[in-house]
Amino acid sequence: MADLENNIRLAVDSGKVALGINKVANTIESNVAKLVVVASKGKGGSVEDIKHLSKVANVRLLTYDGTSMELGTVCGKPYSVSALAVIEPGNSKILDTQ
Repeated sequence: MADLENNIRLAVDSGKVALGINKVANTIESNVAKLVVVASKGKGGSVEDIKHLSKVANVRLLTYDGTSMELGTVCGKPYSVSALAVIEPGNSKILDTQ
C-alpha cells in the first residue's frame, strides 16, 4: 500500500488530478480520467456511483484500503477525499500500479 500512497502523492504534486466525487464524475464523463482511486471506507452511495461510472466508461479503478480522511492525508489535503481521478500522472508511476 505504501507504493500506492507514494504514487498518489506524486500524481497530486507533479501531475493533474481531480479530487472529490463531483469533479471525479465530471472527468469520467468528459473522458479525461485515466485512472480513478476511491477510498474503501468513503461516502457509501457516492463512491458506488463513481465505481459504476468508471465501469461504464471503462476507466480503471483502484480501491485505496483506508478511509476518505486517510486518502485526504495521502493527497496532502487537510480534508477527506473519497475519490480522485488521475488526468496526468506527472512523475508518478500510478498508471502502472496494480
